[in-house]
Amino acid sequence: MDSELRSRLVAAGVAPECASTIELVRDLLARMGDKWTVLVVTTLAEGPLRFTALHERIAGVSQRMLSRTLRALTRDGLVTRTAYAEVPPRVEYELTPLGRSLNDTVTHVVHWVREHRTEIVRNRDAFDGDGPAAR
Repeated sequence: MDSELRSRLVAAGVAPECASTIELVRDLLARMGDKWTVLVVTTLAEGPLRFTALHERIAGVSQRMLSRTLRALTRDGLVTRTAYAEVPPRVEYELTPLGRSLNDTVTHVVHWVREHRTEIVRNRDAFDGDGPAAR
């Protein structure tokens, strides 16, 4: 966590426990706003997958970015990594209960976008100058 942010918040009069919460919320929102995080979580919602299978299902993600994303999600307790002592070695990734609860939230956001898609597109077109509101 960013101790500089926490220090600035505390110096501004924010209680230390509130500063820590603000810092964690900021950090997790940045993680959840990352497109690879959302795609990994929604893909793993189908069940445990090996790295290669996960990589094949997420179009456009590099192996390096997928590794970094899985590591961050594992660090936050959203994903588990299970290594099996087999030849060749097998590693599977799976959502934890905490990760499944995040997937539930992401699913609600997707449904909200679907429900409001037409309105959002209309507003964007108007703002960008393609509609009467831009004039």
